[in-house]
Amino acid sequence: MKSKTLLTAIAILISFSFFSCGNNQKPAGSKIIGVSLLTRGHIFYRDLEDGLKTEAAKKGYQLIITSADFDLGKQISQVEDFISRKVDAIIVCPVDSKGVGSAIEEANKAGIPVFTADIAAEQGNVVSHIASDNFAGGRLAGEYLAKILNGKGNVAIINQPAITSVLDRVKGFMEAISKFPGIKIVADVNGQGVRDRSLQAAADVLQSHPDLNGIFGINDDSALGALDAVKQFNRKGISIVGYDATPPARKEILQGSALKADVVQNPNLIGSTTIEKIKEYLDGKTVPEVVPVEVGIVDRSTLEKETAK
Repeated sequence: MKSKTLLTAIAILISFSFFSCGNNQKPAGSKIIGVSLLTRGHIFYRDLEDGLKTEAAKKGYQLIITSADFDLGKQISQVEDFISRKVDAIIVCPVDSKGVGSAIEEANKAGIPVFTADIAAEQGNVVSHIASDNFAGGRLAGEYLAKILNGKGNVAIINQPAITSVLDRVKGFMEAISKFPGIKIVADVNGQGVRDRSLQAAADVLQSHPDLNGIFGINDDSALGALDAVKQFNRKGISIVGYDATPPARKEILQGSALKADVVQNPNLIGSTTIEKIKEYLDGKTVPEVVPVEVGIVDRSTLEKETAK
């Protein structure tokens, strides 16, 4: 009788220990969020990831962070994996704004809320899109370039048209340039957002347009690729404006190169704000469909002031 009672007690103790361990692994109320970044190769996305991690830690959320590395198929597989894991929310920085739609729709069917950061999706139901005000950023770039060109000259755009955030930047840029009838956009080429391909695209433009005066690079890899081409061809009198203000771009601006200015984003704030909006949504609050994050512009003088401080 005593042995039977003892066995029962041991069984209860083992059962209690088992469930206690389970609770320690995933505390009541904790949430798991799947993240598919565009890349970890850009400083911008590493900063965005830091913002996600810092805010998630404050909220007690667990993150599963992956990188699509500019591969749409890889990103779709990552989202499918999040769905199979039954995560509480998904964050996507789309490789292709249209192509990622099918994966988002699958998450919709599974009842998992999807949020996009930095780059918007064109298909599927997204709860909220958190990104820089890219239209305003493009407009700042256009106004700055027009100013240093004294309102006249020939300009090229090193583009990446598969990305919605880039489309907004270019729209803002072209709106600003349209106010200066003396400026003509003579080329709009796809550098695919990476430095080596932007170099080649810019080189083609430089060969086709010996009278080129300015270039707008839709991100810093595009702007730095254009700068590489300008240096290779030893072209003088060309002014470049970029987008992101990464350390390599800031260095070139400070050195007085053809890269004259850069639109500044705050990727860390985009990351933390995305987690905040997920928390609000999971708490049953209404979340805006679009949450714009402010941008600015820096040139040599502003960077010199920053350095002096």
